[in-house]
Amino acid sequence: MTDPDQAKPTSERHVPVLRDRCINLLAPGFEAARRRGETPIAIDATLGMGGHSEAMLQRYPDLHLIGIDRDEEALALAGERLKSFSSRTDLVHAVYDEIPEVLQDLGVVEVHGILMDLGVSSLQLDERERGFAYSFDAPLDMRMDTSRGQTAADIVNGYSEEDLVRIIRKWGEEKFAGRIANRIVAARAERPFETTGQLVEQIRSVVPSAAAKSGGHPAKRTFQALRIEVNEELEVLERAVPAAVEATAVGGRVVVMSYHSLEDKIVKAVFQAGSKSSAPLGFPVELEQHKPELKTLTKGTEVPTADEIAENPRAASARLRAVERIRARRSA
Repeated sequence: MTDPDQAKPTSERHVPVLRDRCINLLAPGFEAARRRGETPIAIDATLGMGGHSEAMLQRYPDLHLIGIDRDEEALALAGERLKSFSSRTDLVHAVYDEIPEVLQDLGVVEVHGILMDLGVSSLQLDERERGFAYSFDAPLDMRMDTSRGQTAADIVNGYSEEDLVRIIRKWGEEKFAGRIANRIVAARAERPFETTGQLVEQIRSVVPSAAAKSGGHPAKRTFQALRIEVNEELEVLERAVPAAVEATAVGGRVVVMSYHSLEDKIVKAVFQAGSKSSAPLGFPVELEQHKPELKTLTKGTEVPTADEIAENPRAASARLRAVERIRARRSA
């Protein structure tokens, strides 16, 4: 079944999460580039349906934008949305840990702002046949890039019970991981899993109803775990955040929105490491090469306001962190 929203223009289907706040955080990096007589360059590392990129391009008529997404359908929709800015955009089919390769291919040395909006996109959630949502029956896929890789069905039908317990507990932070994995293995022996509805039914059968009342939909954490495993999301993120910091010019900024604690932990670690002196403990003088490279722009994680959640309910779980590069790379 096709969602009626898919008939709407992309700009009407998609309200970007924390759009104004993100662009306001990135803006000083673009303005610093202008003051140096440079063309501001931004990377939207998770382009999605192009809402954040459109707002940046509208606000900065001299901005050049590099949009990266692993989802070919998202790239096509964003390309249509950003068609009037085509002379100032490069849209690239890649995963966001491939920032160094993308920049090398484009002949770009450094950029002045990078935005990452992590997790599953509005497009992927809304398109039922992609299998990301537990609220309706669909093929058990969950690939962000449908041109390659294993599906959620491959994992559910092929992983050992031990490995299912591991990923559901680790990536889903699900306390009933053992029960769920055991039930999956028993059920697939009778009939392989093909749809999200089959999986939801089995999860419901072993997760206590009382747990669902306090923790939301009983399949929520298992679906998160499978999505992360299918798309190698956390391994990609561990490479992507340092790559983004490395690609940013002095005065430039990196803004990241995460949606669960596992993502936020990775972002926090990279940002904190760059914001601290690297001088050995007890070293009497902080040499230039030991000074922090980054300045933290957010106090811990910033959360959405009631108005921002009202504008886009999917912003409710967003956690935002941002840094500015204040010194040339230590490796330089």
